[in-house]
Amino acid sequence: MPKVDKEKCVACGTCVAMCSDCFKIADDGKAECTCGDDCKCDCNIDDVISSCPVGAISK
Repeated sequence: MPKVDKEKCVACGTCVAMCSDCFKIADDGKAECTCGDDCKCDCNIDDVISSCPVGAISK
């Protein structure tokens, strides 16, 4: 399951735009992963991770 480092996240929304099945902007204004351990979304999570401008997403 991908993880979002809330300290690094600037809530740009890139992850949500690329994979709304796995990411959303939470009430705190930061991105969060909505997938469980058995995430089966259609997006390429490696592309989402590499597209985060601040490197806040990891596996």
